[in-house]
Amino acid sequence: MKITVVGSRYFGATVFDALRKEGFDIVRVVAPAADDRLALAGQKAGVPVAVLANPKIVPADAIAEGTDLIVAAHTHARVSNEALARARLGGIGYHPSLLPRHRGIAAVEWTLLEGDPIAGGSVYHLADGWDAGAVAAQDWCFVAKGETARDLWERALAPMGLRLLAQVVRHAAEHGALPAIKQDERYATKAPMIRRSVSLTSDPKPTTSLVVTAIGADRPGIVNLLSSRAQGFGANWAGSRMASLAGQFAGMVHFEVPAEHADGLEKALQGLESSGLRVVIARSDAAPAPEGRRIVKLDLVAADRPGIVRDLSASLAERGVSIDELHTEIVSTNAPGEHQFKVTALLVVPEKLSNEELRRVLDALASQMMVDIGLGEHSGGALPG
Repeated sequence: MKITVVGSRYFGATVFDALRKEGFDIVRVVAPAADDRLALAGQKAGVPVAVLANPKIVPADAIAEGTDLIVAAHTHARVSNEALARARLGGIGYHPSLLPRHRGIAAVEWTLLEGDPIAGGSVYHLADGWDAGAVAAQDWCFVAKGETARDLWERALAPMGLRLLAQVVRHAAEHGALPAIKQDERYATKAPMIRRSVSLTSDPKPTTSLVVTAIGADRPGIVNLLSSRAQGFGANWAGSRMASLAGQFAGMVHFEVPAEHADGLEKALQGLESSGLRVVIARSDAAPAPEGRRIVKLDLVAADRPGIVRDLSASLAERGVSIDELHTEIVSTNAPGEHQFKVTALLVVPEKLSNEELRRVLDALASQMMVDIGLGEHSGGALPG
């Protein structure tokens, strides 16, 4: 049985080593880069290595002449139909879900996001469609309470994939054919990539919070008056509550303004009293961080689910980080029935916890929670709503 292994990283190299130990003839390795772990394993074993010119597709000439079977192990490149035609039995790949559930690049993450009590792995035929080929072998496992995607992959799904791929290759060698069970499209779900990032940016300019209450006879243009004054001083309209009651306009607006413009904006807003509005302003200049600590602003967006704030606060508390201010919001997305959970917070961070360490903490949290996180140094000022 002559095999071309297409893949990358740890899992690709592990599958390569396992198949060679079982005595299968690996005639070529196809990897995205010459320094990829799979490529290095092939070079060390004296197996010819092909490096993809385009990391998104495997062309026909990447497959060795005389290949019986293509084995895909952690490849993000699509194996073209022309490449599959070069192998007598076509190709197989491993997907860490019970196909057709969770087709896509983030199958393990979506298994956790959907709260699945069990997970699984599938060896399937490479074919047109996203993870849509016939299934050659499957197995399942329980999802442990509190597991992250990485935990689940390393504990169960990676070893399962290694075992299932070897099982199917042995079957192909013994029978000259691959098992094939058509996927039931009724149960197909998608697991698209979950975009997430952690960024550290400096914000040297202190800000001042102005909470403005305006009351007066209701008429068109009051909101425009307020927003025009704010815009002239570079202020951010951070939040508001407004109502018309018994012919009276009553509004409360939270402005966040650069500290150097706070006095000017306050005076301009008070000048609205000449237009018939009664204006009361509550001002808040941010207190400096306690000695030995610094203030960091956190922005978080996640698919809405129970426990987001609990998980975030627990993770931060373990590192001695306290939450000074917190604003949350649930917003609808374009997908029916789906919502996003937005958090803006001011964190009081120990100086001994470096930016890089804090980045790693939040990056790990992002992987677990499937969120986008933005993190910025904050030198003062109230939070936007």
